[in-house]
Amino acid sequence: MKRSLLAFAVALGAVALSPAAATAHRAWLLPSDTVLSGADPWVGVDAAISNTLFHADHNAMRLDAVMITAPDGARVLPENVGQARYRATFDVHLRQPGTYKIANVMQGASARFRIDGEERMWRGAAKDLAAAVPAGATDVRRTESLNRVETFVTRGAPTRTVFALTNAGLELAPITHPNDLAAGETARFRLLLDGRPAGGLKVTVAPGGARYRDDPAETEIAADAEGVIAITWPAAGMYWLNAAQRDLPGAAPGAVRNVQYTAVLQVLP
Repeated sequence: MKRSLLAFAVALGAVALSPAAATAHRAWLLPSDTVLSGADPWVGVDAAISNTLFHADHNAMRLDAVMITAPDGARVLPENVGQARYRATFDVHLRQPGTYKIANVMQGASARFRIDGEERMWRGAAKDLAAAVPAGATDVRRTESLNRVETFVTRGAPTRTVFALTNAGLELAPITHPNDLAAGETARFRLLLDGRPAGGLKVTVAPGGARYRDDPAETEIAADAEGVIAITWPAAGMYWLNAAQRDLPGAAPGAVRNVQYTAVLQVLP
């Protein structure tokens, strides 16, 4: 296992990651399984922001913005929701056959400024950012953010209706179905920024189980001109994919925008 993960990094031309990058807080939605059958399947999901990937050791993820999309496009509510110190949990009842998308889309804005010599901070919705800074403020810094964390689960045969794009921020448009991944095979995914191919975007690929290895076995892949990345999976397990674009032009005057995309995928033997 360890040798195959190290070979994975070499084969993909991995860029060495700094210790800070390897230990940064990471958000994830971890399903108990991603491919299910049977008459009445359920999936349990752990939601956390952690120092060690897939090990809840920092903070529980807030679930206010969790959206579960059924194969027919309908919204599904999470069930048996729990909030602990280091992780949140919920269940998804897969009543329909096909592929579900489980996502947490976190969108907002903030501003830092000085008024009458005092530094202040504002947080709220991006639509309110332009009016959030009072007249006469100095040292103004406005930031907009849109972060997506997703995972996918399938009951029976995989379907593709849940991959419809919103054309806002970073999104995944799978070429290979994310619930049809196997060790030794190559998967291809397209990343888009505001609906356009995110050519040159750097994507971090990290396998789970890092707390049991000396080397995190992470790699960084650059998307081609069409926003496509290709990954040959070295071994079965859970994987974390992450990409971010920072300091983009924001909608509010003088604002910068930071966008991020994260997916948790299961690779089967």
